[in-house]
Amino acid sequence: MSKLSNAIESFIKKMLQNTENQTLEIRRNELADYFSCAPSQINYVLSTRFSIHKGYYVESRRGGGGYIRITKISIDEDDLLHTIFRIIGNSISQSKSEDIIERLREEEVISDREGEIMKAAVNKKNLNLPVAARDKIRANILKAMIACLMRQKSE
Repeated sequence: MSKLSNAIESFIKKMLQNTENQTLEIRRNELADYFSCAPSQINYVLSTRFSIHKGYYVESRRGGGGYIRITKISIDEDDLLHTIFRIIGNSISQSKSEDIIERLREEEVISDREGEIMKAAVNKKNLNLPVAARDKIRANILKAMIACLMRQKSE
């Protein structure tokens, strides 16, 4: 299932790159037919790989004329960092943290190496605490790293 999800994600991202306005409209059933999978697989990929944390807005309309509209959210680096800082809040899961870090990598705000270091810092294995405390500390660590990026940007 992972290989198929990766293929669907890659296909959608390539299609998005070929659009003028970073918006793509597709039909779920046509995409499912193309990949010979169930429409629920398309839903899975959209919900896990194209979230707001990853820089995408997904709109879905069901029915005969239904479609899925995927928009890549493009904002400048300063706005991106400030938005991410606000999104983190007081508590954040490991998966959402990793989504944010991947977004920073995709937008080339951080290098691959920096991304791996950031992921290690927020990994649950390295935060050996109860879940509630771990998610709060993870948020503090991630916000501290984002604040550091914002300071470096302003220098």
